Amino acid sequence: QVPLVESGGGSVQAGGSLRLSCAAAAWTRRLACMAWFRQAPGKEREGVAAISPGGGSTSDADSVKGRFTISQDNAKNTVHLQMNTLKPEDTAMYYCAADPYVDCVGGSWYRRDEYNYWGQGTQVTVSS
Repeated sequence: QVPLVESGGGSVQAGGSLRLSCAAAAWTRRLACMAWFRQAPGKEREGVAAISPGGGSTSDADSVKGRFTISQDNAKNTVHLQMNTLKPEDTAMYYCAADPYVDCVGGSWYRRDEYNYWGQGTQVTVSS
């Protein structure tokens, strides 16, 4: 079991910002690709952004490019998702995921089936 603990969700008006955090074990940050996914009611869980072990490379979905930034804090073994210019369509449960075998900057980082470790999720609600 790999504990992943998300925090930072909440409610905000359109155009606002939130920062999500995912606390992980130290070895997870050294070895695993870590990603943020989101799932809105009635929709599939979709990949939002990913960061490679060590934080040297990132990937993100077209729907969030220029608005969301994934980063890491090595000292705290934490991965953040800074979300700016939020839109109502960003409303979803956001999940942190990790797996040491995912190609974080290749073609599979956004596939939920690639990840074996998941957090419990944190809700983000954006009102218009």
